[in-house]
Amino acid sequence: MTKIKKIATYLDQQKWEMTFITNPTTVNYLTGFAMEPHERILGLMIFPDRSPLLFTPELEVEKAKALVDFDVVGYTDSENPWQKIGAQLAGYSIKTIAVEFDHLILSKSDGLKSVFADSNFANLSPFINQMRLIKSADEIDKMIIAGQYADKCFEIGFHFAASGNGVTEMDVVAKIEFEMKRLGISEMSFDTMVLTGARAANPHGVPEAVAIEPNKLLLFDLGVMANGYASDATRTIAIGQPGDFDRQIYEITRQAQQAAFDFVKPGVTAFEIDQVARDVITKAGYGDYFTHRTGHGIGMDVHEFPSIGGSEDITIEKGMCFSIEPGIYIPNQVGVRVEDCLYVTENGAKSLTHTSKDLLIF
Repeated sequence: MTKIKKIATYLDQQKWEMTFITNPTTVNYLTGFAMEPHERILGLMIFPDRSPLLFTPELEVEKAKALVDFDVVGYTDSENPWQKIGAQLAGYSIKTIAVEFDHLILSKSDGLKSVFADSNFANLSPFINQMRLIKSADEIDKMIIAGQYADKCFEIGFHFAASGNGVTEMDVVAKIEFEMKRLGISEMSFDTMVLTGARAANPHGVPEAVAIEPNKLLLFDLGVMANGYASDATRTIAIGQPGDFDRQIYEITRQAQQAAFDFVKPGVTAFEIDQVARDVITKAGYGDYFTHRTGHGIGMDVHEFPSIGGSEDITIEKGMCFSIEPGIYIPNQVGVRVEDCLYVTENGAKSLTHTSKDLLIF
């Protein structure tokens, strides 16, 4: 059964008349058509009893028609898109529209209501999340390739960071992203993070024109988009010889990450995986400095369902892909994170990235 047919069947079961899917990633996942509409309107309409309809800006129509085997309707910038949608669906009784609550913004909600004033909205996000949760072999192959590029980013970044005095965080970011473009990667999966010394104690710190400190730890968090799929990995290395305290914090974090990774297999829960990592850090006396969940799902988006941690009790299944990324962040002293994304196999998990997790010293 095709992905669109699965949704059509679900709509029929729920007695919902149509979808209006606006998330470009979901549209790409369901159709193979990728675009970023920005302020324009993109909408995939699926029905329980007739062919789908893709509504897109006019400048994308020919591209869409080459990728989908159903009707594509475009609109120009001088047209009112909602009026055109209404005219396209005139005569149809639509009581319930399934949308992704996680994505539909208020302006688009109001636009739909202007066309379907008497319709109700139903949340399609949980069903889409479940569809995207288990990756196919083809999807995993694409993510393996994205992971290989992440490993290449580390190789480039590590050596450039150690290439001489005065190299800054932003210099390293620029070098990594420049070399990725030379290799054909046009987009990172998120803003590359390179943080030196105590600056890495901010889990979401922003690189600046700050010189990399000698004899301190250096944190890299990065990933690429390749063939429509994301990678995401973190390594913490040392430039020069770090102190004993930094080494200790690194080793605790590495052990926590490895323990959680080794625990992953079908049948355990996301909550249990989080607890395995958290227990290692807590027993070492640094539980208060592990301030985020252990991981997140990954696929066509760098962050997607499920969450690995908190109170979410998700049972792990073969084909799931997610990160394992515990960290210890001690303000004004040190920040360490070690992260790999993995895919779940029949009896364990395999990593999508393979850069050494030993404390590398340059």
